[in-house]
Amino acid sequence: MWVTSSCTAALTPTSVALGNFDGLHLGHRQVVQPILNRSPGPNSATVFASGQNTRSNVDTDQNLPREYPAIGENDSAAPSDRAGTSHNFEGLIGPRAEGNSLSGRDSDGVDRLYSTVVTFDPHPQEFFTGQPKKLLTPLAEKVELLAAMGVEQLVLLPFDRELAALTACEFVEEILVRQLKASRISVGVDFRFGRGRAGTAVDLQSIAAGYGIDVALAPLHNCGEGDRISSSGIREGLASGDLTRANQLLGRPYSLVGTVVGGQRLGRTIGFPTANIELPPEKFLPRFGVYAVRVSLKHGWEKMKEESSSYRWENPKSLIPGTPSNLSFVNGVVNVGCRPTVDGLQPTVEVHLLDWSGDLYGKTLSASLVEFLRPEQKFASLDALKTQIQTDCDIARSLLTAKV
Repeated sequence: MWVTSSCTAALTPTSVALGNFDGLHLGHRQVVQPILNRSPGPNSATVFASGQNTRSNVDTDQNLPREYPAIGENDSAAPSDRAGTSHNFEGLIGPRAEGNSLSGRDSDGVDRLYSTVVTFDPHPQEFFTGQPKKLLTPLAEKVELLAAMGVEQLVLLPFDRELAALTACEFVEEILVRQLKASRISVGVDFRFGRGRAGTAVDLQSIAAGYGIDVALAPLHNCGEGDRISSSGIREGLASGDLTRANQLLGRPYSLVGTVVGGQRLGRTIGFPTANIELPPEKFLPRFGVYAVRVSLKHGWEKMKEESSSYRWENPKSLIPGTPSNLSFVNGVVNVGCRPTVDGLQPTVEVHLLDWSGDLYGKTLSASLVEFLRPEQKFASLDALKTQIQTDCDIARSLLTAKV
């Protein structure tokens, strides 16, 4: 998937899904669905292009897929002529359809549309308030989920004073028409845009119609007992420890994704070694406490202690239902919080894998939260903590085995 923060580096013409898409929940996926060209498949590749004025020759970069596109006969330069430094993140994100590379023409020789998600960086709320916004899906997670859906391109519009000052008409003309050459647009029915958020989804339809562009409006969606699907609703569920609600609105388990780094190694001394996961600083943390989790590792598992129901070597349900996955999961428990028993000061995310051993340092783990077990608490001694952790593990093992 091509990822860029520069419209001049975007692959055109496009079919655009427009919005913030934090969380990529069930409602967001309804907005993205109309712009997809094809089903995802194996052989993933993701390329990031910065907006810096540094030229790179894609044809000579051995990290990039050889079939990376010759754009059809449109106004856009080929990637090798585009501004931006390109980096390959192959394996971080997936997948690309088998036999359908990012080429500028379809099988009939007609200019095709690149399925493109257009979002904003930073989040507009962060720009206007000046306060960092905690995100359900930081960039790497968002790209992975979009690629799993079959999106071919992500354009991160730098949200600055210049962009914020554009009227609704100017935004459509300058960004969507002139730069991205959009032929199809999809937004949520509650989408607002333009200076002062004055433009509505209906306004977008009207303005775009003047350029011959079709705009699809995705309706608001409810889940469960009439609960509206929204990022704010997911945050509320996570903050209260109501994983059932949060995961139902997401359409998948909420995940904590990060790199394993060194910690205090306290867990080893009490018989429960843990992996300390370093998350992106902008990641939204759920309620502090202990969770039953299913953990996946990006580059293969080392070994397991013993064959048990806690370990499953198979292709599980993927992050996006209905798409293939080659991830393998190990059950575990994760503690999110400041570890009051040992006078911790900063929040940490520590996971203990059930019936497994191996070296995880430097690996990327994804812990999918399945069940909230208990809130964080301070214990009178390490022995009391050890006893509780054993209880947590027993409960998690039983619960996760039952949910398979």
